[in-house]
Amino acid sequence: MRDRIEAFIAWANAEATKHDVPAEAIPPDPHGAIGTARFRRSLAWHIARRPGGLVALAIQYGHLRTAFSTITDGYGSRSRNGIHDLIDIETARAVADTVIGLNDHLADGGGVSGPAARRAIKAAAKAPRFAGTVIIAATAKRLIANEDAMIYDNPQAFVLCHYKRAQALCHRDGVRDTPTLDRCVPGCGNIIRTDEHAAQLRERAEFLDKRAAFAARPIGDRLRANAIRLRDLADTHDRTRITVKDAT
Repeated sequence: MRDRIEAFIAWANAEATKHDVPAEAIPPDPHGAIGTARFRRSLAWHIARRPGGLVALAIQYGHLRTAFSTITDGYGSRSRNGIHDLIDIETARAVADTVIGLNDHLADGGGVSGPAARRAIKAAAKAPRFAGTVIIAATAKRLIANEDAMIYDNPQAFVLCHYKRAQALCHRDGVRDTPTLDRCVPGCGNIIRTDEHAAQLRERAEFLDKRAAFAARPIGDRLRANAIRLRDLADTHDRTRITVKDAT
């Protein structure tokens, strides 16, 4: 496995050179070879940042029982050690990236819409607290317990989620500490959309219209209807968006 990791690093660096993207190269590690433990953390970083990534992370590392409990028993009810600490840490890191990105968007004059827009602006204002923070298991546990700080990215649904358990529609039990991002419900009170999401909605609508032109009529009609719905969401964002100035 160590040899394969080193071979992967060599291949990745060769690809970075080939495509003239030196920033994507993996630099030499001052502590020696990467090794399986650190490679495991790097892989976890990428998996955790996908929709449903926490479940996928558990499956990827062979903890099928953990994955099952994530779905059925609720995230907060599991013991927090080993793989659970790793999932907590990567969740907190992903959230930190999302909050910092939202703060940058708002600082550049960007707008947000949705039921959770105003509280998201307040949460994003505290983004600097994440800068330079070393997130360990204890830190991650405290962050996840603080609903005001936790904003999740859901690129597949073109939304952010400022998760509040009492308002979540992705599950009805009201006891989970984290959202179920693959069950995002459009009318949820935790939803936030940014200007970028509105642009992505229109791009997706255009793509669906192009597909509809070459599809059989029933399928084409459904694709066009979906495109109309996405444009309506983008138009609603434009009409209702607020900025930092509007929220103060």
